[in-house]
Amino acid sequence: MPDSLKNILITKPSALGDIVLALPALTALRKSFPDAKISWLVRPEFAPLLENHPHLDKIILFDRELLAKAWFHPKAFNALTSLVRQLRKNKFDAAFDFQGLFRTAILTWATGCKKRFGMANSREMAHIFYTHKIKQDFESIHLVDFYLKMVKAAGVDKLDVRFELPSNQQDVDSVKKILADFNIQSGEYIVFVPGSAHIDKRWPAERFAALADRIASEFKLPIIAVGTNSENDLIEKIQNTSKAHITNFAGRTSLKELVELLRAARLVVSNDTGPGHIAAALGTLLVMIYSWSNPARISPYGRPECMIARQPYGRGLKIKSKNPEHSVTTITVDEVFQKAHEQLNLH
Repeated sequence: MPDSLKNILITKPSALGDIVLALPALTALRKSFPDAKISWLVRPEFAPLLENHPHLDKIILFDRELLAKAWFHPKAFNALTSLVRQLRKNKFDAAFDFQGLFRTAILTWATGCKKRFGMANSREMAHIFYTHKIKQDFESIHLVDFYLKMVKAAGVDKLDVRFELPSNQQDVDSVKKILADFNIQSGEYIVFVPGSAHIDKRWPAERFAALADRIASEFKLPIIAVGTNSENDLIEKIQNTSKAHITNFAGRTSLKELVELLRAARLVVSNDTGPGHIAAALGTLLVMIYSWSNPARISPYGRPECMIARQPYGRGLKIKSKNPEHSVTTITVDEVFQKAHEQLNLH
């Protein structure tokens, strides 16, 4: 048995996909330290993904937009000092900064915790705030493996990779009702995720439209496009370009409902963005399209058949690529359709 930890903090406020990739580290901590109290510092918009997680005891909210104003806004300053007091009051004996930025590193340091684990190659000089600096190498190039390497340094000895995304019957029923409103049967639909916070990660809308035409013709399954309210125009563009019927779910689901929608899908076709990583973690059939983000770091873990990327394992340890050959625009409709065809025909 490893030396026992009693009170653990995970700092991973964002982004949605990266939070999903950190879930196996949470489970590994719980399996190795079953009696520990484990807390997770996360942004409010992503907190629902962690609610009722069987291996997590407490969610601590990190309101980045508010706290960024702390140096000139009294309310924000009070919120920051309150957060720091809360962190110190917990008296953590181990803290893991999976974000690797100055703001998360200094909050990890502000806890007063004597064991602070972080990335040796973290950005913004964040590493100066860690007591234990973990180096990423080719054996830990994938973020799942890197996060596990970090917790292993704290004594974790149970490192089986498991993604736990708990299901809530209320959310399941809510999704079934939404689907029924559009005469779509649960489990008998395909989901498109055409958006991304980064425009240069977005596979062109006209290619999603062409893909919809081919999938609808071949498989006769309804197609649902999901996204935020701000991505409504993008989905409408796909609808207007495609001959197939595409149902627009932009802004129609909560984060928890989105998980259930993806869980019950026959297939998901997604850019490299949060909902795609959720689908990967759920084990849903998936085609995930990569661009400048290094696929070797963030591909669907243990599921290489789900990925389409240029030189996915030939980009070294770099997070991002500036090589135009890695642009998402180099991915063709034929390639994505072939992947979708393989996935659906194998199951």
